[in-house]
Amino acid sequence: MKTLNKKDAMASVVVFLVALPLCMGIALASGVPPAQGIVTGVVGGILTGLLSGAPLQVSGPAAGLTVLIYEIVQNYGIEWLGVAVLGAGLLQFVAGRAGLGRAFQAVSPAVIKGMLAGIGVLILSCQFHVMVDDKPRSGGLANLLSIPESIVKGLTPSDNSAHHLAAMAGLLTLLTIILWEKFKPRKLSLVPAPLVAIVVATGVVAFAGWNISFVSVPSAIGDFVKIPQFGGLESMSLSFLFSVVALAFIASAETLLCTTATDALHDGERADYNKELKAQGIGNMVCGVLGALPMTGVIVRSSANIKAGGETRNSAILHGVWLAAFVLLIPGVLAYIPTASLAAILVYIGYKLIDVQAIKNLSAYSRWEVAVYGLTLTAIVTTDLLTGVLAGIALSIFRTVYSLCHLDVRIDKLGAGKVEVNLSGAATFLSLPKISAQLETIEKGREVIVHLDKLLFLDHACLELIKEFQRLYERQGGKVEMEWTQLAQLTRDDKLRLAV
Repeated sequence: MKTLNKKDAMASVVVFLVALPLCMGIALASGVPPAQGIVTGVVGGILTGLLSGAPLQVSGPAAGLTVLIYEIVQNYGIEWLGVAVLGAGLLQFVAGRAGLGRAFQAVSPAVIKGMLAGIGVLILSCQFHVMVDDKPRSGGLANLLSIPESIVKGLTPSDNSAHHLAAMAGLLTLLTIILWEKFKPRKLSLVPAPLVAIVVATGVVAFAGWNISFVSVPSAIGDFVKIPQFGGLESMSLSFLFSVVALAFIASAETLLCTTATDALHDGERADYNKELKAQGIGNMVCGVLGALPMTGVIVRSSANIKAGGETRNSAILHGVWLAAFVLLIPGVLAYIPTASLAAILVYIGYKLIDVQAIKNLSAYSRWEVAVYGLTLTAIVTTDLLTGVLAGIALSIFRTVYSLCHLDVRIDKLGAGKVEVNLSGAATFLSLPKISAQLETIEKGREVIVHLDKLLFLDHACLELIKEFQRLYERQGGKVEMEWTQLAQLTRDDKLRLAV
């Protein structure tokens, strides 16, 4: 560990202030006590920070995993969370040892953006109910459709309920975040909006004496750790194993995408993707043993670290130390934080994850990308996270295969007995019927120019078909001219034979 400098120390404080409310909020959205999110933040800061292959990247609980963790907790029980995180960490470590760090980047950006948007919709729709001290519904679509019901509860108090008070605390939190991000003083620009919002909302609620839900705080330090029980491993189901694989895959993809983004923010030491993946695996194995949330590299904390002047891994490590010190010295402060305020922060995070601008960017590139994005998002909201991601990957693969195999054949009559045949795309043996049918429509005795320069690929079967067409057509009194000079896939011998 290098000597701590002033810039790293200052950056660590900023990252700590960013991480504290997010650790608790993400735990809340995952269906576990907020304390378990803080434990992950401590492990991600200290242990993963020490081992990290991306020195300026900061790890901790991430919003992108909340939906999958919530499903694991609801379907199998919180006692299986540690087993799932431990298994996912082991898979990550093995993948890093096998040199697969870069391989996790081979996922279509449309799938990643669609996944994040789907997670954003699920987080927003679920936490909207928590923001008014109401219970989330079962399933993403049910949460989304019942938002009007929670709005009514928040606006019209009845039966001596405190829904309207929680709603006011939540709205105050949201308003503080928006106003702070827009009008924050330059000297306080590094103070994160979520922290300011939590302080403001907690102060107002305490002063007003509102009887709403507050963060649950463990009575003893040992209660922050939930060591899993491994006695029931023989009853592990296939669906649970799929969830573990999905957890490892999504955590790795999110981490390494964050690694790429973090590298783009600074000019210092470049990231070692395999080393980072191994560090994440070790960190998640430790989190699994402690029964905490899984971790990923998190761009919000990483960018805050760089903007605050962090220069080495010490800033990430020290932020974990501050989190641990907070839990050890003043854990009682957490009990004053309204649950509605944490939920409001997550509603805002969910909104930001949806990122409408991403749709416009994908649309400018291709309609297919928008279709992949839309399918991924819709499937996640209506089914589950793993199904949505797999559906998006399947469509992106289909699109790639279609692009590689698709051939466009256009025949233009130019007058004066001339005909142009334009082939574009990939001419494979699958295209033989299409090419043959189009060539047969050309009248006899014309001067035919066949353009091959726009082909991405021309296999031997299609080449033989075109050569046979040329031979027969010229024997029947026509003329065929081939334009193939830019077709790199043709061999030298093929080109010579075409020229004959």
